[in-house]
Amino acid sequence: MEKGTTINPAFEIDLRPWRADDIGLMQRLLGDPAMTVYLGGPETPQQLQTRLDRYLSLGPAAGRMFVITVGPDRVPAGSVGFWPHAVAGEPALETGWSVLLEFQGHGVGTMATARCLRIAAATGGYRTIHAYPAVDNAASNAVCRKLGFELLGQMDYEYPKGSWMTCNDWSLELATLR
Repeated sequence: MEKGTTINPAFEIDLRPWRADDIGLMQRLLGDPAMTVYLGGPETPQQLQTRLDRYLSLGPAAGRMFVITVGPDRVPAGSVGFWPHAVAGEPALETGWSVLLEFQGHGVGTMATARCLRIAAATGGYRTIHAYPAVDNAASNAVCRKLGFELLGQMDYEYPKGSWMTCNDWSLELATLR
């Protein structure tokens, strides 16, 4: 697949829960310097296992994390999810996504995030969902624009703990998806 081409509508995107045997995907997404250039750098093997364990134990109130799969063989292509996040003291959700390099530029992140947002909207109890891509992460900021998020401005954001970045604060009213 050539980077930058559009996905054929027959190229199916699906979301599935994370599984214990997905540690290799976790390593490729968050243990690779090329994949974490906008996220403060790669995580250690222990951090990756801790993260996977957390994803596996999430209950509905703690959010949802999904593996993005593509094509009829359901090849893992990335991750997307949402979790509770207070904004100015108000309950809200936060969303984030990551798409493996070989699947970037084909609409995978946009389609998977759109599906994830519909799931988040159906959970109820929240008015807005926010995304915080780094200001220089053009692809993730484009996903926000394409999905109808409103750019509220820039802010400093700690991710992961101990690493600060300047990001855009994008907000979407979940009622528009219900």
